[in-house]
Amino acid sequence: MSVLRERLLAWWAGAWRWVLMAAGAAIAVYVLLGQHSQQGLVTAAALAGLVIAAALTPRIPLAIALMAMPALFVSSRAGMGGTDLSVSDVALAAAFGTAILLGQRPFSRPVRQILWLNLVYQFATLLTVIVNPYLANTVEWFHAWLLISGALIVGWSLGRAGYARLALLLMVGAASVISLGTIVTGVVQYAHGDFGPVYPLWPFGMQKNFAGTVMAFAAVIAYANPGWMSWSITWARASFWLLCVGIVLTQSRQALVGLIVAILVVALRKGSGGVKHSRFVLLLLIPGAWLILLMVLDQISSDNVFNSAHQRLEWMRAMYAYWKLAPIFGHGLRFWYQGGWADYQPPQGEIEVLVSTGILGLVAFLVMCVGMMVVLWKVDPLYGTLAFAVVLSRLVQAQFDLFWVAGQVSIPVVIAGICLGMQAHAAARGPLERRHAAARAVTP
Repeated sequence: MSVLRERLLAWWAGAWRWVLMAAGAAIAVYVLLGQHSQQGLVTAAALAGLVIAAALTPRIPLAIALMAMPALFVSSRAGMGGTDLSVSDVALAAAFGTAILLGQRPFSRPVRQILWLNLVYQFATLLTVIVNPYLANTVEWFHAWLLISGALIVGWSLGRAGYARLALLLMVGAASVISLGTIVTGVVQYAHGDFGPVYPLWPFGMQKNFAGTVMAFAAVIAYANPGWMSWSITWARASFWLLCVGIVLTQSRQALVGLIVAILVVALRKGSGGVKHSRFVLLLLIPGAWLILLMVLDQISSDNVFNSAHQRLEWMRAMYAYWKLAPIFGHGLRFWYQGGWADYQPPQGEIEVLVSTGILGLVAFLVMCVGMMVVLWKVDPLYGTLAFAVVLSRLVQAQFDLFWVAGQVSIPVVIAGICLGMQAHAAARGPLERRHAAARAVTP
């Protein structure tokens, strides 16, 4: 009993030491930033987490990349040096630097193929950067590369090092916190008689489509629950339904459609090696899809020309007219910040790429997306099903809203990288375990 008591006291002291260190780092960063606002507090907390991870790096080489996983779900502006970077951008950049320096090599064949596909797109958009020489165009070119290739390398490094389960659980945990915040916000909102879409206010303010889509990615992880995660079925299902409630409250149609498509892939594909997936969920997809269809048809037939459906159709017509002014190379990445009458981001993935990068960029974008799906589909279903489902979910979401949004692009690609890294980790561990077993067999 005394030994157990001593261990508990030692654990408690160690936990408090790290909590106090994190709190001190957060306060120090918050004061140094000089931002007395909720945004400054969120940024300080994220940077404090990176400080703690840096302290752990000598013992856990990829600690910074692990600590960055929950931060990928933070859409708040970092507000450092007058830049427009989000906390998720800063976290991904820090994780990428760690992965490049401390991650294992060489990359597996699927990872190399996806990197080459992304390079095709980057080369095509480089022509747009040259034709439209302004700073935001150049910065966004590097940013877009980080969201695909950088995120893939981060995920691969974590999976290859054996941290796949922990990294995915951190993601699900972060999304579950967002779901709880959505539910609390929704309860307060409904109590005041407002039954519209819920925009979460805690742990930080979020747009409903951002909250819905990132929760959808985590819901796919919880539903797929591949065997190598060794995750309790009870906890996985509880997390899945919690996330589904949050998604429904946001009324994010693109998140719901993307989640439905991903669940169909996971449930119907054989050989995924996970738990037996509930068929009850498939029955719920039918009324869910029907409800979404009714909502869209109701908006289209409505006389309100300012609802989201009519507004998107009007924006698409305007974007088509604007694209015809520069059909080959486009108007440049983030052209909507450069002034002029087209001062809004196109509300559909392919249209955004077309107007930004022209015909050449759109062709390269389609080659990249289709190529990624083909590569992931050919991966062993035990590892490839989850990777394929989350990336497909994002592409489906992009048909109804923006594509190049930091966390909403990087999160599914990181998940895909984790799955591919875990496959390589398992392949490398198999022969090693067999050698150890053989050595134990011949040892007297």
